[in-house]
Amino acid sequence: MPGDFSLYDRAQAAAAHIRSLTPHTPRVGIILGSGLGGFGVQVQDRTTIPYASIPHFPQSTVEGHHGNLILGTVASVPVAVMQGRVHAYEGYSMAEVTFPTRVLGLLGCRTLIVTNAAGGINPAYQPGSLVVLTDHINLTGTNAALGPNEPRFALAPGSGLRFFDMSTAYSPALRSIAHQQAAACGFALEEGVYLAVLGPSFETPAEIRAFRTLGADLVGMSTVHEVIVARHMGLNVLGLSLVTNYAAGVTPDLIHHDDVMEIGRQAEARFTALIQAILPECDFI
Repeated sequence: MPGDFSLYDRAQAAAAHIRSLTPHTPRVGIILGSGLGGFGVQVQDRTTIPYASIPHFPQSTVEGHHGNLILGTVASVPVAVMQGRVHAYEGYSMAEVTFPTRVLGLLGCRTLIVTNAAGGINPAYQPGSLVVLTDHINLTGTNAALGPNEPRFALAPGSGLRFFDMSTAYSPALRSIAHQQAAACGFALEEGVYLAVLGPSFETPAEIRAFRTLGADLVGMSTVHEVIVARHMGLNVLGLSLVTNYAAGVTPDLIHHDDVMEIGRQAEARFTALIQAILPECDFI
């Protein structure tokens, strides 16, 4: 990241700029993955801030990632919604990839809902399935907590440590709420383990067979580093994947990014209803 200031100083500068533009103090941060950016229109009394106008904020270059931070309320809950994220395969460092997560925490978020488009390794997960994450496997070859530890990012007792626990990276309480609210909305959520690779190429069939052996149900190119940083700060995390395609070799079909976007559009109503139902329950965690 450019500049002479520390990562913490840059994150504080970004948060201060955002606070100057909105009356809202968000309690829940939502990161929208590929094809899910349409959720932003659900935010009431919203302030839309392009990433390009926020000091030190990285800019997304991927189709389906709008590049806006939206602050307002959903179901009367103050939220900060990221329409799109950046990825390491775009050329960003892990500090840059996770910088927005740091800023969300400094803005006041204590819960992070992180979403993504994923390939289904488990053949039971058909395209269009919504899956709540129980765990992840990091095969990107790096970790967002590399480098000097910054304890000033601690937002909860026992957080901000050099070595921090990841055994409940995805909150069991939030997962339970997600299942309950999905049932109330009239559909069932799957559960699964998300495996992250660096990208940008899709995986080979041999890699998918290896990932299945490791216990992965889903594969993608995001999420895990945002979750690592969120847990370092002490945020509660709910992870949701939209299965947009079968992973390589599960079927004979080739994988196209356009298909990812189309499945996202088809799932928008269910996804929106689920998030709206979950949000009011987050304050009890």
